[in-house]
Amino acid sequence: MKSLLTINHYFIRYKWQLISGILFVILSNIFNVAVPYLVRQVFDEVQLKTTFLPNFANNQAQLAYSNSVLNTALWFGALILLASIIRGVFMFFMRQTLIVMSRKIEYDMKHDIFNHYQKLSQRFYRKNYTGDLMNRLSEDVGRVRMYIGPAIMYIVNLVFTFITVIYMMFSVNVEMSLYVLMPLPILSIAIYYISEIINKKSDKIQEKLSDITSLSQETFSGIRVLKSFAVEQSFLRNMETESENYRVKKMSLTLIDSLFNPMMLVLVSLSTLLTIYLGGKGVINGTFSYGNIAEFVIYVNLLTWPVASLGWVTSLVQRAAASQTRINQFLDEKPEITNQTNTPFHFSKTIEWKTVDFRYDEKTFDALSQINFTLKKGHTLGIIGATGSGKSTMAALLLRLIEPTNGKILIDDQPLDAINLDNYRQQIGYVPQDVFLFSDTIANNIAFGSKDKDNRELIIKYAKQAHVHENIIHFKDGYETVIGERGITLSGGQKQRVAIARALIREPEILILDDCLSAVDQETEKQILSELKQVMQDKTAVIISHRLSSVVACDEIIVLEDGRIIERGNHQTLIELNGLYAEIYNKQQH
Repeated sequence: MKSLLTINHYFIRYKWQLISGILFVILSNIFNVAVPYLVRQVFDEVQLKTTFLPNFANNQAQLAYSNSVLNTALWFGALILLASIIRGVFMFFMRQTLIVMSRKIEYDMKHDIFNHYQKLSQRFYRKNYTGDLMNRLSEDVGRVRMYIGPAIMYIVNLVFTFITVIYMMFSVNVEMSLYVLMPLPILSIAIYYISEIINKKSDKIQEKLSDITSLSQETFSGIRVLKSFAVEQSFLRNMETESENYRVKKMSLTLIDSLFNPMMLVLVSLSTLLTIYLGGKGVINGTFSYGNIAEFVIYVNLLTWPVASLGWVTSLVQRAAASQTRINQFLDEKPEITNQTNTPFHFSKTIEWKTVDFRYDEKTFDALSQINFTLKKGHTLGIIGATGSGKSTMAALLLRLIEPTNGKILIDDQPLDAINLDNYRQQIGYVPQDVFLFSDTIANNIAFGSKDKDNRELIIKYAKQAHVHENIIHFKDGYETVIGERGITLSGGQKQRVAIARALIREPEILILDDCLSAVDQETEKQILSELKQVMQDKTAVIISHRLSSVVACDEIIVLEDGRIIERGNHQTLIELNGLYAEIYNKQQH
Protein backbone atom coordinates (compact mmCIF):
# COMPACT_ATOMS: atom_id res chain seq x y z
CA MET A 1 0.00 0.00 0.00
CA LYS A 2 2.98 2.35 0.48
CA SER A 3 3.40 2.63 -3.27
CA LEU A 4 -0.12 4.09 -3.59
CA LEU A 5 0.86 7.01 -1.36
CA THR A 6 2.74 8.48 -4.32
CA ILE A 7 -0.56 9.37 -6.07
CA ASN A 8 -1.95 11.37 -3.13
CA HIS A 9 -1.01 14.65 -4.83
CA TYR A 10 -3.63 13.85 -7.48
CA PHE A 11 -6.28 13.61 -4.76
CA ILE A 12 -5.19 17.03 -3.51
CA ARG A 13 -5.51 18.36 -7.06
CA TYR A 14 -9.11 17.13 -7.26
CA LYS A 15 -9.94 17.55 -3.58
CA TRP A 16 -13.31 19.25 -4.17
CA GLN A 17 -14.56 16.41 -6.34
CA LEU A 18 -13.32 13.92 -3.76
CA ILE A 19 -15.00 15.80 -0.89
CA SER A 20 -18.23 16.17 -2.88
CA GLY A 21 -18.20 12.45 -3.69
CA ILE A 22 -17.76 11.55 -0.01
CA LEU A 23 -20.59 13.92 0.92
CA PHE A 24 -22.88 12.23 -1.61
CA VAL A 25 -21.89 8.84 -0.13
CA ILE A 26 -22.92 10.02 3.35
CA LEU A 27 -26.24 11.40 2.12
CA SER A 28 -27.05 8.25 0.13
CA ASN A 29 -26.35 6.12 3.21
CA ILE A 30 -28.62 8.24 5.40
CA PHE A 31 -31.53 7.52 3.06
CA ASN A 32 -30.31 3.94 2.69
CA VAL A 33 -30.80 3.13 6.39
CA ALA A 34 -34.10 5.03 6.41
CA VAL A 35 -35.70 2.23 4.34
CA PRO A 36 -35.43 -0.60 6.96
CA TYR A 37 -36.50 1.85 9.69
CA LEU A 38 -39.65 2.70 7.72
CA VAL A 39 -40.27 -1.01 7.02
CA ARG A 40 -40.14 -1.70 10.77
CA GLN A 41 -42.59 1.11 11.38
CA VAL A 42 -45.09 -0.14 8.82
CA PHE A 43 -44.86 -3.74 10.10
CA ASP A 44 -45.31 -2.63 13.69
CA GLU A 45 -48.21 -0.30 12.81
CA VAL A 46 -50.04 -2.98 10.84
CA GLN A 47 -49.32 -5.59 13.50
CA LEU A 48 -50.63 -3.29 16.21
CA LYS A 49 -53.81 -2.49 14.32
CA THR A 50 -54.53 -6.09 13.33
CA THR A 51 -53.60 -7.89 16.55
CA PHE A 52 -56.20 -6.27 18.78
CA LEU A 53 -59.17 -5.58 16.52
CA PRO A 54 -61.93 -3.37 18.01
CA ASN A 55 -65.59 -4.44 18.05
CA PHE A 56 -67.10 -3.02 14.89
CA ALA A 57 -70.68 -1.70 15.04
CA ASN A 58 -71.27 -2.64 11.41
CA ASN A 59 -69.54 -3.67 8.18
CA GLN A 60 -69.03 -0.05 7.21
CA ALA A 61 -66.98 0.59 10.36
CA GLN A 62 -64.92 -2.54 9.69
CA LEU A 63 -64.30 -1.43 6.10
CA ALA A 64 -63.25 2.03 7.29
CA TYR A 65 -60.79 0.47 9.74
CA SER A 66 -59.35 -1.80 7.03
CA ASN A 67 -58.93 1.22 4.76
CA SER A 68 -57.07 3.09 7.50
CA VAL A 69 -54.66 0.13 7.87
CA LEU A 70 -54.18 0.05 4.11
CA ASN A 71 -53.64 3.81 3.99
CA THR A 72 -51.00 3.50 6.70
CA ALA A 73 -49.18 0.85 4.66
CA LEU A 74 -49.47 2.92 1.48
CA TRP A 75 -48.22 6.04 3.27
CA PHE A 76 -45.13 4.23 4.54
CA GLY A 77 -44.71 2.60 1.12
CA ALA A 78 -44.63 6.04 -0.49
CA LEU A 79 -42.03 7.19 2.05
CA ILE A 80 -39.92 4.09 1.33
CA LEU A 81 -40.15 4.75 -2.42
CA LEU A 82 -39.23 8.42 -1.92
CA ALA A 83 -36.23 7.49 0.27
CA SER A 84 -35.04 4.99 -2.38
CA ILE A 85 -35.37 7.58 -5.17
CA ILE A 86 -33.45 10.22 -3.21
CA ARG A 87 -30.77 7.63 -2.37
CA GLY A 88 -30.53 6.76 -6.09
CA VAL A 89 -30.07 10.44 -6.99
CA PHE A 90 -27.23 10.81 -4.49
CA MET A 91 -25.64 7.58 -5.76
CA PHE A 92 -25.74 9.01 -9.30
CA PHE A 93 -23.96 12.18 -8.13
CA MET A 94 -21.51 10.02 -6.14
CA ARG A 95 -20.49 8.16 -9.31
CA GLN A 96 -20.40 11.36 -11.37
CA THR A 97 -17.89 12.88 -8.96
CA LEU A 98 -15.66 9.97 -7.89
CA ILE A 99 -15.59 8.02 -11.19
CA VAL A 100 -15.12 11.19 -13.28
CA MET A 101 -12.33 12.20 -10.88
CA SER A 102 -10.64 8.84 -11.48
CA ARG A 103 -10.75 9.38 -15.25
CA LYS A 104 -9.17 12.82 -14.90
CA ILE A 105 -6.43 11.42 -12.67
CA GLU A 106 -5.86 8.61 -15.19
CA TYR A 107 -5.36 11.26 -17.89
CA ASP A 108 -2.96 13.22 -15.66
CA MET A 109 -1.00 10.08 -14.75
CA LYS A 110 -0.53 9.04 -18.37
CA HIS A 111 0.51 12.58 -19.26
CA ASP A 112 3.02 12.73 -16.38
CA ILE A 113 4.47 9.28 -17.07
CA PHE A 114 4.78 9.95 -20.82
CA ASN A 115 6.43 13.30 -20.09
CA HIS A 116 8.83 11.61 -17.66
CA TYR A 117 9.68 8.93 -20.25
CA GLN A 118 10.69 11.65 -22.72
CA LYS A 119 13.10 13.18 -20.20
CA LEU A 120 15.00 9.95 -19.56
CA SER A 121 18.32 9.34 -21.25
CA GLN A 122 19.32 6.84 -23.91
CA ARG A 123 20.87 4.67 -21.21
CA PHE A 124 17.40 4.05 -19.75
CA TYR A 125 16.02 2.97 -23.13
CA ARG A 126 18.94 0.63 -23.70
CA LYS A 127 18.10 -1.17 -20.44
CA ASN A 128 14.30 -1.47 -20.89
CA TYR A 129 11.99 -2.97 -23.49
CA THR A 130 9.50 -0.81 -25.38
CA GLY A 131 6.69 -3.28 -24.62
CA ASP A 132 7.34 -2.96 -20.89
CA LEU A 133 7.23 0.84 -21.13
CA MET A 134 3.93 0.67 -23.01
CA ASN A 135 2.43 -1.83 -20.56
CA ARG A 136 3.16 0.37 -17.55
CA LEU A 137 1.65 3.36 -19.33
CA SER A 138 -1.56 1.52 -20.30
CA GLU A 139 -2.32 -1.63 -18.28
CA ASP A 140 -0.72 -0.53 -15.02
CA VAL A 141 -2.25 2.95 -15.10
CA GLY A 142 -5.63 1.34 -15.85
CA ARG A 143 -5.32 -0.84 -12.74
CA VAL A 144 -4.41 2.17 -10.63
CA ARG A 145 -7.47 4.00 -11.99
CA MET A 146 -9.65 1.14 -10.76
CA TYR A 147 -8.32 1.89 -7.28
CA ILE A 148 -8.76 5.65 -7.61
CA GLY A 149 -12.34 5.34 -8.87
CA PRO A 150 -14.37 2.18 -8.14
CA ALA A 151 -12.24 0.89 -5.25
CA ILE A 152 -12.22 4.18 -3.33
CA MET A 153 -15.92 4.71 -4.06
CA TYR A 154 -16.80 1.28 -2.69
CA ILE A 155 -14.42 1.63 0.27
CA VAL A 156 -15.98 4.97 1.28
CA ASN A 157 -19.46 3.54 0.74
CA LEU A 158 -18.51 0.43 2.74
CA VAL A 159 -17.24 2.47 5.69
CA PHE A 160 -20.30 4.70 5.92
CA THR A 161 -22.67 1.79 5.27
CA PHE A 162 -21.12 -0.08 8.21
CA ILE A 163 -21.21 2.99 10.43
CA THR A 164 -24.85 3.85 9.72
CA VAL A 165 -26.18 0.28 9.60
CA ILE A 166 -24.38 -0.91 12.74
CA TYR A 167 -25.46 2.24 14.59
CA MET A 168 -29.09 1.55 13.69
CA MET A 169 -28.74 -2.15 14.60
CA PHE A 170 -27.21 -1.40 18.01
CA SER A 171 -29.87 1.21 18.73
CA VAL A 172 -32.50 -1.54 18.32
CA ASN A 173 -30.83 -4.50 20.08
CA VAL A 174 -27.17 -4.76 21.06
CA GLU A 175 -27.12 -8.50 21.80
CA MET A 176 -28.85 -9.41 18.54
CA SER A 177 -26.48 -7.16 16.60
CA LEU A 178 -23.42 -8.86 18.10
CA TYR A 179 -24.69 -12.29 17.13
CA VAL A 180 -25.54 -11.19 13.60
CA LEU A 181 -22.15 -9.48 13.08
CA MET A 182 -20.16 -12.37 14.55
CA PRO A 183 -19.12 -13.87 11.16
CA LEU A 184 -17.51 -10.59 10.02
CA PRO A 185 -14.21 -10.91 11.99
CA ILE A 186 -13.70 -14.31 10.33
CA LEU A 187 -14.12 -12.59 6.98
CA SER A 188 -11.61 -9.88 7.92
CA ILE A 189 -8.97 -12.46 8.84
CA ALA A 190 -9.55 -14.33 5.59
CA ILE A 191 -9.20 -11.10 3.60
CA TYR A 192 -5.91 -10.28 5.34
CA TYR A 193 -4.25 -13.56 4.33
CA ILE A 194 -5.81 -13.89 0.89
CA SER A 195 -4.93 -10.32 -0.09
CA GLU A 196 -1.25 -11.17 0.40
CA ILE A 197 -1.60 -14.02 -2.08
CA ILE A 198 -3.52 -11.78 -4.51
CA ASN A 199 -0.81 -9.12 -4.33
CA LYS A 200 2.02 -11.53 -5.17
CA LYS A 201 0.10 -13.21 -7.97
CA SER A 202 -0.97 -9.85 -9.46
CA ASP A 203 2.63 -8.67 -9.56
CA LYS A 204 3.75 -11.80 -11.42
CA ILE A 205 0.81 -11.52 -13.84
CA GLN A 206 1.72 -7.92 -14.74
CA GLU A 207 5.35 -8.88 -15.30
CA LYS A 208 4.26 -11.69 -17.61
CA LEU A 209 1.92 -9.32 -19.46
CA SER A 210 4.89 -6.99 -20.05
CA ASP A 211 6.83 -9.93 -21.52
CA ILE A 212 3.96 -10.68 -23.93
CA THR A 213 3.69 -7.01 -24.96
CA SER A 214 7.45 -6.78 -25.53
CA LEU A 215 7.49 -9.96 -27.62
CA SER A 216 4.52 -8.75 -29.70
CA GLN A 217 6.06 -5.32 -30.30
CA GLU A 218 9.42 -6.80 -31.27
CA THR A 219 7.78 -9.34 -33.59
CA PHE A 220 5.66 -6.82 -35.46
CA SER A 221 8.51 -4.32 -35.73
CA GLY A 222 10.79 -6.95 -37.24
CA ILE A 223 8.19 -8.68 -39.39
CA ARG A 224 10.31 -8.26 -42.54
CA VAL A 225 13.21 -10.13 -40.96
CA LEU A 226 10.90 -12.83 -39.60
CA LYS A 227 9.40 -13.48 -43.01
CA SER A 228 12.77 -13.32 -44.75
CA PHE A 229 14.18 -16.05 -42.48
CA ALA A 230 10.88 -18.01 -42.42
CA VAL A 231 10.87 -18.22 -38.61
CA GLU A 232 7.20 -17.30 -38.06
CA GLN A 233 6.46 -20.69 -36.46
CA SER A 234 9.36 -20.27 -34.04
CA PHE A 235 8.04 -16.90 -32.86
CA LEU A 236 4.52 -18.34 -32.72
CA ARG A 237 5.80 -21.05 -30.35
CA ASN A 238 7.47 -18.37 -28.23
CA MET A 239 4.17 -16.48 -28.05
CA GLU A 240 2.30 -19.68 -27.17
CA THR A 241 4.75 -20.38 -24.36
CA GLU A 242 4.46 -16.85 -22.95
CA SER A 243 0.66 -16.89 -23.30
CA GLU A 244 0.42 -20.27 -21.58
CA ASN A 245 2.53 -19.02 -18.68
CA TYR A 246 0.27 -15.97 -18.44
CA ARG A 247 -2.85 -18.17 -18.57
CA VAL A 248 -1.58 -20.45 -15.79
CA LYS A 249 -0.79 -17.50 -13.52
CA LYS A 250 -4.11 -15.80 -14.35
CA MET A 251 -6.08 -19.00 -13.65
CA SER A 252 -4.29 -19.38 -10.34
CA LEU A 253 -5.48 -15.90 -9.35
CA THR A 254 -8.98 -16.64 -10.66
CA LEU A 255 -9.09 -19.76 -8.46
CA ILE A 256 -8.38 -17.63 -5.38
CA ASP A 257 -11.19 -15.24 -6.37
CA SER A 258 -13.53 -18.16 -7.06
CA LEU A 259 -12.97 -19.62 -3.58
CA PHE A 260 -13.07 -16.25 -1.87
CA ASN A 261 -16.47 -15.01 -3.10
CA PRO A 262 -18.52 -18.13 -2.14
CA MET A 263 -16.90 -18.08 1.30
CA MET A 264 -18.04 -14.47 1.80
CA LEU A 265 -21.59 -15.26 0.66
CA VAL A 266 -21.78 -18.21 3.08
CA LEU A 267 -20.75 -15.99 5.99
CA VAL A 268 -23.27 -13.31 4.99
CA SER A 269 -26.02 -15.93 4.62
CA LEU A 270 -25.12 -17.19 8.08
CA SER A 271 -25.86 -13.70 9.43
CA THR A 272 -29.30 -13.76 7.77
CA LEU A 273 -30.11 -17.16 9.29
CA LEU A 274 -29.06 -15.95 12.74
CA THR A 275 -31.30 -12.90 12.29
CA ILE A 276 -34.37 -15.00 11.47
CA TYR A 277 -33.65 -17.57 14.20
CA LEU A 278 -32.90 -15.12 17.02
CA GLY A 279 -35.60 -12.72 15.86
CA GLY A 280 -38.16 -15.51 15.90
CA LYS A 281 -37.18 -16.45 19.46
CA GLY A 282 -37.46 -12.79 20.44
CA VAL A 283 -40.99 -12.56 19.01
CA ILE A 284 -41.99 -15.69 20.93
CA ASN A 285 -40.52 -14.22 24.13
CA GLY A 286 -42.13 -10.84 23.46
CA THR A 287 -38.81 -8.95 23.30
CA PHE A 288 -38.84 -8.52 19.52
CA SER A 289 -41.44 -7.53 16.95
CA TYR A 290 -42.05 -8.70 13.40
CA GLY A 291 -40.93 -5.26 12.32
CA ASN A 292 -37.58 -5.80 14.07
CA ILE A 293 -37.03 -9.08 12.18
CA ALA A 294 -37.82 -7.44 8.84
CA GLU A 295 -35.63 -4.47 9.76
CA PHE A 296 -32.64 -6.67 10.70
CA VAL A 297 -33.00 -8.84 7.58
CA ILE A 298 -32.81 -5.68 5.43
CA TYR A 299 -29.84 -4.43 7.47
CA VAL A 300 -28.03 -7.71 6.81
CA ASN A 301 -28.87 -7.40 3.10
CA LEU A 302 -27.57 -3.85 3.11
CA LEU A 303 -24.29 -5.22 4.42
CA THR A 304 -24.28 -8.10 1.93
CA TRP A 305 -23.06 -6.15 -1.12
CA PRO A 306 -20.40 -4.14 0.76
CA VAL A 307 -19.14 -7.33 2.39
CA ALA A 308 -19.36 -9.29 -0.86
CA SER A 309 -17.53 -6.50 -2.70
CA LEU A 310 -14.86 -6.37 -0.02
CA GLY A 311 -12.91 -9.19 -1.66
CA TRP A 312 -13.20 -7.56 -5.09
CA VAL A 313 -12.19 -4.17 -3.73
CA THR A 314 -9.28 -5.74 -1.84
CA SER A 315 -8.19 -7.40 -5.06
CA LEU A 316 -8.42 -4.05 -6.90
CA VAL A 317 -6.34 -2.32 -4.25
CA GLN A 318 -3.70 -5.05 -4.20
CA ARG A 319 -3.45 -5.10 -7.98
CA ALA A 320 -3.24 -1.30 -8.05
CA ALA A 321 -0.47 -1.40 -5.44
CA ALA A 322 1.47 -3.94 -7.52
CA SER A 323 0.99 -1.82 -10.67
CA GLN A 324 1.92 1.44 -8.92
CA THR A 325 5.09 -0.22 -7.64
CA ARG A 326 6.00 -1.02 -11.25
CA ILE A 327 5.16 2.54 -12.35
CA ASN A 328 7.22 4.00 -9.50
CA GLN A 329 10.26 1.99 -10.60
CA PHE A 330 10.41 4.08 -13.77
CA LEU A 331 9.20 7.33 -12.17
CA ASP A 332 12.06 7.02 -9.67
CA GLU A 333 14.54 7.02 -12.57
CA LYS A 334 16.19 10.43 -12.64
CA PRO A 335 16.93 12.11 -15.98
CA GLU A 336 20.69 12.16 -16.42
CA ILE A 337 20.55 15.09 -18.84
CA THR A 338 18.50 18.14 -17.88
CA ASN A 339 18.23 21.74 -18.98
CA GLN A 340 20.17 23.78 -16.42
CA THR A 341 19.13 27.26 -17.55
CA ASN A 342 16.36 29.19 -19.25
CA THR A 343 18.73 31.87 -20.59
CA PRO A 344 18.21 32.20 -24.38
CA PHE A 345 21.11 30.86 -26.44
CA HIS A 346 22.09 31.33 -30.09
CA PHE A 347 25.08 29.59 -31.63
CA SER A 348 27.42 32.17 -33.20
CA LYS A 349 31.13 31.24 -32.89
CA THR A 350 32.71 27.83 -32.29
CA ILE A 351 32.27 24.23 -31.20
CA GLU A 352 35.29 23.04 -29.23
CA TRP A 353 36.06 19.56 -27.88
CA LYS A 354 38.62 19.44 -25.09
CA THR A 355 40.13 16.04 -24.29
CA VAL A 356 36.75 14.29 -24.49
CA ASP A 357 36.47 10.63 -23.43
CA PHE A 358 33.35 8.49 -23.42
CA ARG A 359 32.67 4.93 -22.27
CA TYR A 360 29.37 3.04 -22.40
CA ASP A 361 28.27 1.39 -19.15
CA GLU A 362 28.36 -2.13 -20.53
CA LYS A 363 31.83 -1.69 -22.08
CA THR A 364 35.29 -2.15 -20.56
CA PHE A 365 37.00 0.24 -22.96
CA ASP A 366 36.45 3.82 -24.14
CA ALA A 367 34.32 4.39 -27.22
CA LEU A 368 36.09 7.76 -27.60
CA SER A 369 39.43 8.81 -26.17
CA GLN A 370 41.26 12.14 -26.04
CA ILE A 371 39.16 13.89 -28.71
CA ASN A 372 40.32 17.45 -29.36
CA PHE A 373 39.22 19.78 -32.17
CA THR A 374 37.64 23.18 -32.86
CA LEU A 375 34.92 23.79 -35.45
CA LYS A 376 34.18 27.38 -36.41
CA LYS A 377 30.72 28.56 -37.35
CA GLY A 378 30.17 28.35 -41.10
CA HIS A 379 32.72 25.56 -41.51
CA THR A 380 32.15 21.92 -42.40
CA LEU A 381 33.64 18.98 -40.48
CA GLY A 382 33.86 15.47 -41.96
CA ILE A 383 34.26 12.43 -39.72
CA ILE A 384 35.20 9.05 -41.18
CA GLY A 385 36.23 5.74 -39.71
CA ALA A 386 35.45 2.05 -39.66
CA THR A 387 32.33 0.62 -38.00
CA GLY A 388 32.65 0.94 -34.24
CA SER A 389 35.27 3.67 -34.37
CA GLY A 390 33.03 6.11 -32.44
CA LYS A 391 31.49 8.25 -35.22
CA SER A 392 27.84 8.00 -34.06
CA THR A 393 28.94 8.44 -30.45
CA MET A 394 30.41 11.82 -31.42
CA ALA A 395 27.05 12.81 -32.93
CA ALA A 396 25.22 11.76 -29.74
CA LEU A 397 27.65 13.77 -27.61
CA LEU A 398 27.25 16.83 -29.83
CA LEU A 399 23.47 16.57 -29.48
CA ARG A 400 23.96 16.08 -25.73
CA LEU A 401 21.99 12.85 -25.78
CA ILE A 402 24.84 11.46 -23.68
CA GLU A 403 27.46 13.16 -21.47
CA PRO A 404 31.26 12.83 -21.79
CA THR A 405 32.92 10.54 -19.28
CA ASN A 406 35.81 13.00 -19.14
CA GLY A 407 36.64 16.30 -20.79
CA LYS A 408 34.38 19.11 -21.99
CA ILE A 409 32.46 20.21 -25.07
CA LEU A 410 32.30 24.00 -25.37
CA ILE A 411 29.75 25.86 -27.50
CA ASP A 412 30.70 29.52 -27.95
CA ASP A 413 33.20 29.06 -25.07
CA GLN A 414 30.41 27.84 -22.74
CA PRO A 415 30.19 24.24 -21.43
CA LEU A 416 27.50 22.39 -23.33
CA ASP A 417 25.82 21.29 -20.08
CA ALA A 418 25.52 24.95 -18.96
CA ILE A 419 23.63 26.38 -21.96
CA ASN A 420 19.90 26.30 -22.69
CA LEU A 421 19.50 22.76 -24.04
CA ASP A 422 16.09 23.38 -25.64
CA ASN A 423 17.36 26.44 -27.53
CA TYR A 424 20.51 24.59 -28.57
CA ARG A 425 18.70 21.54 -29.96
CA GLN A 426 16.19 23.74 -31.78
CA GLN A 427 19.13 25.09 -33.80
CA ILE A 428 20.26 21.61 -34.87
CA GLY A 429 19.13 19.59 -37.88
CA TYR A 430 19.96 15.92 -37.30
CA VAL A 431 19.72 12.95 -39.66
CA PRO A 432 20.55 9.72 -37.79
CA GLN A 433 22.20 6.65 -39.22
CA ASP A 434 19.08 4.59 -38.44
CA VAL A 435 16.36 6.79 -39.96
CA PHE A 436 13.08 6.79 -38.04
CA LEU A 437 9.93 7.97 -39.80
CA PHE A 438 6.47 8.13 -38.23
CA SER A 439 3.40 6.30 -39.51
CA ASP A 440 1.97 9.49 -40.99
CA THR A 441 1.87 11.36 -44.30
CA ILE A 442 5.13 12.18 -46.07
CA ALA A 443 4.30 15.88 -45.73
CA ASN A 444 3.89 15.60 -41.96
CA ASN A 445 7.12 13.63 -41.66
CA ILE A 446 9.03 16.36 -43.50
CA ALA A 447 7.31 19.13 -41.52
CA PHE A 448 8.09 17.34 -38.23
CA GLY A 449 9.91 19.84 -36.01
CA SER A 450 9.11 22.80 -38.27
CA LYS A 451 7.40 25.85 -36.84
CA ASP A 452 5.26 26.19 -39.97
CA LYS A 453 3.90 22.66 -40.37
CA ASP A 454 1.12 23.59 -42.83
CA ASN A 455 3.33 25.47 -45.32
CA ARG A 456 3.21 23.11 -48.32
CA GLU A 457 5.50 25.34 -50.42
CA LEU A 458 8.20 25.11 -47.76
CA ILE A 459 7.80 21.32 -47.56
CA ILE A 460 8.15 20.97 -51.33
CA LYS A 461 11.14 23.34 -51.38
CA TYR A 462 13.17 21.22 -48.95
CA ALA A 463 11.98 17.95 -50.49
CA LYS A 464 13.49 19.20 -53.74
CA GLN A 465 16.75 20.12 -51.99
CA ALA A 466 16.87 16.58 -50.57
CA HIS A 467 16.16 15.22 -54.08
CA VAL A 468 13.09 13.25 -52.94
CA HIS A 469 10.40 15.44 -54.56
CA GLU A 470 10.40 13.48 -57.83
CA ASN A 471 9.84 10.24 -55.93
CA ILE A 472 7.01 11.69 -53.84
CA ILE A 473 4.95 13.07 -56.72
CA HIS A 474 4.91 9.63 -58.36
CA PHE A 475 3.09 8.14 -55.35
CA LYS A 476 -0.69 7.85 -55.80
CA ASP A 477 -1.43 10.35 -53.02
CA GLY A 478 1.73 12.41 -53.42
CA TYR A 479 2.71 14.24 -50.25
CA GLU A 480 -0.43 12.89 -48.53
CA THR A 481 0.79 9.31 -48.90
CA VAL A 482 0.67 7.63 -45.49
CA ILE A 483 3.84 5.62 -44.96
CA GLY A 484 3.82 2.56 -42.72
CA GLU A 485 5.42 2.11 -39.33
CA ARG A 486 9.00 3.40 -39.37
CA GLY A 487 8.49 4.33 -43.06
CA ILE A 488 8.27 0.70 -44.13
CA THR A 489 6.63 1.57 -47.49
CA LEU A 490 9.64 3.65 -48.59
CA SER A 491 12.97 2.39 -49.87
CA GLY A 492 16.10 2.94 -47.79
CA GLY A 493 17.26 5.84 -49.98
CA GLN A 494 13.83 7.49 -49.95
CA LYS A 495 13.69 7.29 -46.17
CA GLN A 496 17.11 8.89 -45.88
CA ARG A 497 16.19 11.73 -48.22
CA VAL A 498 12.87 12.39 -46.43
CA ALA A 499 14.88 12.55 -43.18
CA ILE A 500 17.31 15.03 -44.78
CA ALA A 501 14.37 17.22 -45.89
CA ARG A 502 13.02 17.00 -42.32
CA ALA A 503 16.34 18.28 -40.98
CA LEU A 504 16.71 21.06 -43.57
CA ILE A 505 13.21 22.49 -43.10
CA ARG A 506 14.24 23.54 -39.60
CA GLU A 507 16.80 25.86 -41.25
CA PRO A 508 19.36 24.82 -38.64
CA GLU A 509 22.51 26.62 -37.56
CA ILE A 510 24.18 23.20 -37.13
CA LEU A 511 23.50 20.26 -39.44
CA ILE A 512 24.57 16.76 -38.38
CA LEU A 513 24.44 14.01 -41.01
CA ASP A 514 25.26 10.63 -39.47
CA ASP A 515 26.07 8.34 -42.40
CA CYS A 516 22.67 9.16 -43.89
CA LEU A 517 23.67 8.94 -47.58
CA SER A 518 24.69 5.29 -47.51
CA ALA A 519 21.52 4.11 -49.29
CA VAL A 520 21.65 6.60 -52.19
CA ASP A 521 23.68 6.25 -55.36
CA GLN A 522 26.78 8.38 -55.88
CA GLU A 523 25.14 10.69 -58.42
CA THR A 524 22.24 11.48 -56.06
CA GLU A 525 24.74 11.88 -53.23
CA LYS A 526 26.68 14.41 -55.28
CA GLN A 527 23.50 16.36 -56.08
CA ILE A 528 22.38 16.38 -52.43
CA LEU A 529 25.79 17.55 -51.22
CA SER A 530 25.80 20.28 -53.86
CA GLU A 531 22.40 21.49 -52.63
CA LEU A 532 23.59 21.33 -49.03
CA LYS A 533 26.57 23.50 -49.86
CA GLN A 534 24.20 26.18 -51.11
CA VAL A 535 21.72 25.79 -48.21
CA MET A 536 24.36 25.69 -45.49
CA GLN A 537 26.30 28.81 -46.46
CA ASP A 538 27.34 30.55 -43.22
CA LYS A 539 25.99 27.50 -41.36
CA THR A 540 27.92 24.72 -39.64
CA ALA A 541 27.79 21.09 -40.78
CA VAL A 542 29.12 17.82 -39.37
CA ILE A 543 29.09 15.03 -41.98
CA ILE A 544 29.74 11.52 -40.70
CA SER A 545 30.28 8.89 -43.36
CA HIS A 546 32.13 5.75 -44.34
CA ARG A 547 32.15 6.96 -47.98
CA LEU A 548 34.88 9.52 -48.58
CA SER A 549 32.88 11.07 -51.44
CA SER A 550 30.60 12.59 -48.76
CA VAL A 551 33.41 14.43 -46.96
CA VAL A 552 35.97 15.42 -49.62
CA ALA A 553 34.66 18.99 -49.77
CA CYS A 554 34.70 19.51 -45.98
CA ASP A 555 36.91 22.22 -44.51
CA GLU A 556 38.40 19.70 -42.10
CA ILE A 557 38.25 15.90 -41.95
CA ILE A 558 38.84 13.76 -38.85
CA VAL A 559 39.86 10.12 -39.25
CA LEU A 560 38.86 7.91 -36.30
CA GLU A 561 40.29 4.54 -35.36
CA ASP A 562 39.29 2.72 -32.15
CA GLY A 563 37.85 5.94 -30.74
CA ARG A 564 40.96 8.06 -31.34
CA ILE A 565 41.79 10.74 -33.91
CA ILE A 566 44.67 9.35 -35.93
CA GLU A 567 44.61 11.85 -38.82
CA ARG A 568 43.13 15.29 -39.45
CA GLY A 569 43.20 17.94 -42.14
CA ASN A 570 41.45 18.73 -45.43
CA HIS A 571 41.18 16.24 -48.28
CA GLN A 572 44.38 17.29 -50.03
CA THR A 573 46.42 17.32 -46.83
CA LEU A 574 45.26 13.83 -45.88
CA ILE A 575 45.98 12.46 -49.34
CA GLU A 576 49.51 13.85 -49.16
CA LEU A 577 49.89 12.34 -45.68
CA ASN A 578 49.51 8.94 -47.36
CA GLY A 579 47.98 7.35 -44.27
CA LEU A 580 44.71 5.53 -43.55
CA TYR A 581 42.61 8.20 -45.28
CA ALA A 582 44.65 7.93 -48.47
CA GLU A 583 44.42 4.13 -48.29
CA ILE A 584 40.61 4.21 -47.96
CA TYR A 585 40.36 6.80 -50.74
CA ASN A 586 42.39 4.69 -53.16
CA LYS A 587 40.29 1.59 -52.40
CA GLN A 588 37.01 3.44 -52.93
CA GLN A 589 38.25 5.00 -56.14
CA HIS A 590 38.83 1.56 -57.56
